[in-house]
Amino acid sequence: MKKWLYSVDNAIEGILHAAKTERHVRFHLYSAAALLVVCFTFGINKWEFIILTIMAAVVIVAEMFNSAIESVVDLVSPHKQERARIAKDIAAGAVLISSFVSLAAAYFILKPYVSDFYYNGIRIARHTGDDIAVASLIIIMIFVVILKAYLGQVHPLKGGMPSGHAALSFSLFVSISLTHPAPPVIILSLLLAVIISSSRVFLKIHSFIEVFAGAVLGSVTTFLLFKMFY
Repeated sequence: MKKWLYSVDNAIEGILHAAKTERHVRFHLYSAAALLVVCFTFGINKWEFIILTIMAAVVIVAEMFNSAIESVVDLVSPHKQERARIAKDIAAGAVLISSFVSLAAAYFILKPYVSDFYYNGIRIARHTGDDIAVASLIIIMIFVVILKAYLGQVHPLKGGMPSGHAALSFSLFVSISLTHPAPPVIILSLLLAVIISSSRVFLKIHSFIEVFAGAVLGSVTTFLLFKMFY
């Protein structure tokens, strides 16, 4: 388990480093969060949503591979060389192709919804609590990655602003409370969220401020999404 957590920590460090140093990665993360909100607003069907989600992920992954290849080329060839330029251009070309394909998919999928909005005005689609809960977790994870990238942290699973555990646990608490408003369920989910969040302080992984910021981020984001779409 320790080896697995260490590998996950390294992978998340790579994501944070890419988000911190590469503005295109940050742009794609912003775009992914915005795309999710747009899809929920228009109420696109399941398969259209899956296609757009996969295409958004492909673009982000391609951009991260491009950044990794550029770093390796700079390490191997610190001086300007034609082969180094070609390697970087090919990697950038892969990002360009994935971006164009993603834009084309988004155009054909969203065109009828945008046309309906233009002629009939916006009508916010309604969704089940399960769908909103999952969407909240995805958006909050993106927010946590961006905030930790900006604020900086050497080991993202061992501290940093905000606490991702607190954000996700309180997001689930709000989702459960709004979809199953029975007092015992609310109390139990709140207790679990508090235990998870307080454990980060008890283990000296996060400060109280970092945990509090994560709890506010998770709670407010999830509550707003439920107010919009539930």
